Amino acid sequence: MIKEIRSYEKIEQYDTEITETLADNYRVIIENLGEDVNREGLQKTPERVAKAMQYLTHGYELDPLEILKSALFTEDHQQMIVVKDIEVYSMCEHHMLPFFGKAHVAYIPNGKIVGLSKIPRVVDAYARRMQVQERLTDQIKNCIQEALNPLGVAVVIEAQHMCMQMRGIQKQNSVTTTSSFTGAFEKDKTRKEFISLVSNKLS
Repeated sequence: MIKEIRSYEKIEQYDTEITETLADNYRVIIENLGEDVNREGLQKTPERVAKAMQYLTHGYELDPLEILKSALFTEDHQQMIVVKDIEVYSMCEHHMLPFFGKAHVAYIPNGKIVGLSKIPRVVDAYARRMQVQERLTDQIKNCIQEALNPLGVAVVIEAQHMCMQMRGIQKQNSVTTTSSFTGAFEKDKTRKEFISLVSNKLS
């Protein structure tokens, strides 16, 4: 029996005006780099890049605080909650090149917990913007602190930066680690417990 194979249709929604404006700008950039924007391989590249950049920076359209507030639950639990190995993909605002790695996030509840999937969503909402790793780390911490008012928050991010690996110093194996703590995590004992829980993934 031969089954009918339906054609693949990918549905994407982008702001038409923004896409056209970005595509025009990327067309000029490609030409200024010395390429022929009309050759077969590049004809649709400006539009593809325009859409890709909108996706890579869609975090501007998200409200991380509201993401957390949408899934708060009352719970009498005051032990550390850790969500580790959260994939991070972001864009360095200095060179518009990617940096990527993992985030490890922990908090100690103070009467409220949050749905676990919301923490990676908050990480993504801030990461999908023009960023520096230091600010990204603090933004995640501050958002969780504001939404839950926990006894403490800890955030550690490990990332590789293409602006260091592809250009400039060209150190392909370098990893940047940033951390930010509040409350109970500012105490040495609690911070060490957190680090020990994620240490198998830390440099």
